[in-house]
Amino acid sequence: MRTVIGVVIVAWLVIGAIAAGQRGYFGDDQAVSCKSFGDTALTIVAGPLNYFGVNPKVKCKAPQPSV
Repeated sequence: MRTVIGVVIVAWLVIGAIAAGQRGYFGDDQAVSCKSFGDTALTIVAGPLNYFGVNPKVKCKAPQPSV
């Protein structure tokens, strides 16, 4: 039973990574920020739900370094 659950979880995350790739989240030209990292991570975790209209987005504010 553990093997089946493990395979399902891995398949779920692989489908999410494919969806993130199709949305262009893994491009080299994109600057990494709290929002871009959060959007990518949520898209991967949402897995196949991305293909049913789920489009997870994150609103976050990272503290700015002091000058």
